[in-house]
Amino acid sequence: MQLHELMDPQYSENPFLLYRKLHEQGPLIRASENVMISGSHAIVEALLNDRRAGKNYIESVRLRFGDELAELPVFQGINKMFLVMNPPEHGRLRGLIMKSFSTKEIQPLREMTLTLGNALVDAFIDRGSCDLAKEFAFPLPVRIICRMLDLPESDAPVLGDAASALVKIFDPQITEPDLLKAGEAFSTLHDYFSALIISRQENTGLDLVSLFLGSENDSDRLQHDEIIANVVLLFIAGHETTSNMICNAVLALYNNPVELELLRQDDTLIPGAISECLRYDSSVQMLYRTALEDIDVQGHHIKHGTNLFLILGAANHDPAVFSSPENLDIRRKEGRCLSFGGGIHHCLGYRLALAEMEVALHILLTRLPTMKPLISGVKRNHRANLRGVSELPVTW
Repeated sequence: MQLHELMDPQYSENPFLLYRKLHEQGPLIRASENVMISGSHAIVEALLNDRRAGKNYIESVRLRFGDELAELPVFQGINKMFLVMNPPEHGRLRGLIMKSFSTKEIQPLREMTLTLGNALVDAFIDRGSCDLAKEFAFPLPVRIICRMLDLPESDAPVLGDAASALVKIFDPQITEPDLLKAGEAFSTLHDYFSALIISRQENTGLDLVSLFLGSENDSDRLQHDEIIANVVLLFIAGHETTSNMICNAVLALYNNPVELELLRQDDTLIPGAISECLRYDSSVQMLYRTALEDIDVQGHHIKHGTNLFLILGAANHDPAVFSSPENLDIRRKEGRCLSFGGGIHHCLGYRLALAEMEVALHILLTRLPTMKPLISGVKRNHRANLRGVSELPVTW
């Protein structure tokens, strides 16, 4: 298995083929002298929780794209995000915003999601058809994160398009045109949030941008570009992953009518259905780590400096943990889904993501009970990571 194989177009349509291949080749696969790939649930979970498997983002960029491209502003900007940092810098930045994603703070956001979701459906319900991705799944989370950042919702479409172009950068490899688009998208987001931060310096509030600005009064001051990078991260994380997961969940359920009918008969199954859809077809397919020292895990030795590609999608389909992993079972009670990662980098906004997905599914089941996807019109986004669709036509 080589890195470029993870980008095979056939896996966009059927990732189960990749999962099977990874499981057949073993729990820890050597892709090159200093690259290893794992789709084993036991190894992926262990490494996610092992601080010796940390982050070295720029080195992973050099590995994938070369030394010259690693100096591009888009990569240097991402390198300032707490997502790619190790302790103590990671904890300092993550700690600033943890309280905004606590259980207490999620309830009003759940209610906001219900209001916004119903308003979106109101706009197209009389038509009898829509593109669910563009008219519901993508605008819903982006409006939520806009409110959390205190941004005008009118800016959401442009910012959302830029985020969609930028996240291609998290694939193992990328074409030159897509890299150019990602760089332009980062510039768009960088310039927008730079101007926003400057304008808000004299008028801070309780929003997430203000949290970072407030930290500048600490002895360990955040620089302007650090704040920009991490606001960009929050915008992307609060938008792209959830939007794609809503679409993936809809397709998974409607492709499994028996499970869908169970859900229609008993909406208390919605939280379990969301958990199973996350396992079955996660938007986040892989995470990167670097061995910061020698690691022995599950009887395997990993040398210091090894770059690790942890395939969450395959780990969530590991037959050693999940019986009949290619079957959707919304009442499944086995194994731990790894779609939100683990350890110190476990997804900060997982409670919000779950709330948004649960509310979105509830709205669709109640407001559009006869909805059916037009499978022939579905267009995959053809990403190895942040898997989802760009178009999801439905009728009712």
